[in-house]
Amino acid sequence: MTNSTLPRFVEVVEVGPRDGLQNEARPVPLDIKVDLIDRLSAAGFANVEAAAFVSPKWVPQMADSAAVMAQIRRRPGTVYSALVPNMKGMEAALAAGVGEVVVFSAASEAFAQKNINCSIAESIERFRPVAEAARAAGVKLRGSISVALGCPYQGEVAPSAVAEVVRRMADLGCDSIDIADTIGVGTPVRVQAVFEASAAVFPMHRLAGHFHDTYGQALANIYAALQLGVASFHASVAGLGGCPYARGATGNVATEDVLYLLQGLGVETGVDLRAVVEAGDFITRAIDRPNNSRAGKALLSKWAAEQGEARGDAVCA
Repeated sequence: MTNSTLPRFVEVVEVGPRDGLQNEARPVPLDIKVDLIDRLSAAGFANVEAAAFVSPKWVPQMADSAAVMAQIRRRPGTVYSALVPNMKGMEAALAAGVGEVVVFSAASEAFAQKNINCSIAESIERFRPVAEAARAAGVKLRGSISVALGCPYQGEVAPSAVAEVVRRMADLGCDSIDIADTIGVGTPVRVQAVFEASAAVFPMHRLAGHFHDTYGQALANIYAALQLGVASFHASVAGLGGCPYARGATGNVATEDVLYLLQGLGVETGVDLRAVVEAGDFITRAIDRPNNSRAGKALLSKWAAEQGEARGDAVCA
């Protein structure tokens, strides 16, 4: 298969400000969150997942979401999305001026019970008022399906089970649906099987891949999905994030690594890789976390070396 068969343009949805930061144990200052989002939107992302209007009891890191949304510099052309668990969250999200709301379920009944304390069917029914409110407000509705490639409690998840949740979310009225490998156990063959099954009930071009990199397979999984025509992927700057319900699960695939891959494939994204690398360096320094982007760290080292050569400093070969 040649690169000419791949999508010519891919949307990279930046989820670092929400999915990346929500599990941080230490509070991230409001100004740091705002600065990060502003840097990312300036880099050219068409969608930045900026907030979550959830109970601060369960996700204290997102308690200042309304303030975050009030203080960011909104870039024309960027949609600022937010996770909402119910109508209370939806009302807060609309008041904050989000452009897209994200509702969520799981492909595994065991995970649904552990994560949201109800069945898959019940979780989706709970979102019907949210979906109606989104339509009435003219706000985009995105569905997200956790553990679509494997569950920490149940183990393997059948592609047909994922497709059934996709069908339910399509019936809910979702404009797009994320297939999420929450614990990072997916491999390319399984990824293609899941997307092919899902595309039988929902258009492939409206599906997105959300891959964690626990087993180092995220970039390979993205390439496998690209081969099928998937043209939207989630990524987290500097690889921030994780899943509290999946022991050992690492963060989302690093945005810098995804952009470097796509650039090498000749696929356009509209995003400035250098600006994202600098944003990754900024946030990891600000919250004292390691930078988990291999491309990001390599490019930072390369640029530092180039600056050293320009000054005449000694540089290792």
